[in-house]
Amino acid sequence: MSQNYKMIIQYEGTRYDGWQKQGNTENTIQGRLEKVLERMAGCPVEVHGSGRTDAGVHAMGQVANFHLPDGYRPDAECIRTYLNQYLPDDIAITELIMVPERFHSRLSAVKKIYTYQIETGTKKNVFSRRTCYGLGQALDITAMQKAAELLCGTHDYKSFCGNKKMKKSTVRTIYRIAVEQEADSSLVKLEFEGTGFLQNMVRILAGTLIEVGTGKREPGSMPEILAALDRQAAGYTAPAEGLCLQQVFYE
Repeated sequence: MSQNYKMIIQYEGTRYDGWQKQGNTENTIQGRLEKVLERMAGCPVEVHGSGRTDAGVHAMGQVANFHLPDGYRPDAECIRTYLNQYLPDDIAITELIMVPERFHSRLSAVKKIYTYQIETGTKKNVFSRRTCYGLGQALDITAMQKAAELLCGTHDYKSFCGNKKMKKSTVRTIYRIAVEQEADSSLVKLEFEGTGFLQNMVRILAGTLIEVGTGKREPGSMPEILAALDRQAAGYTAPAEGLCLQQVFYE
């Protein structure tokens, strides 16, 4: 019987082609993890992520699981140490534990939190420049909060899906969208909490809220966008660099 392991991963996605392994590039998070695990185990190891973050997207708490073959059961902390030793500096394993055979990082997930950071000042902060979107103009936070409230609940979010050929259900539940700007700060933070998100969904929601914040859309137009079930009805897809997968929850 193989042993199932769960790990929590941090990465700064700037120089990667996203999470998912692809035939045309070796520069993915999943690909890097599998390469190091294969080197350790002496055989191919498949890593399953809780979701596929796009090229340039970051994670504070991505979750993944993998199985190691029969008769090979190193201590979980030893695996974590090995991974961190051979992974590049912009990928880190913060936690690694043994889990039951049935655990699956994507299928077992019940809730996710993403954040999206926007720099409204004329120049990005030097130390956070890779993890926020440099909009460079002020936003109407109150208008964005009104719009965000109308986007919460259980809805068909087809208008906010980047995959036009999506055949599966586009119904999701968003519990909360927070829009915050600290006093004396030019950084605006959006936080999205929901059961799951469609392809590019958080970035399209962020782009739509930014359009509300810059006066291009009315806060009250959100139900109309949802009802349209048409990608063209929603706002633009905000750039990848502002997005971060913060946390994934399980039963």
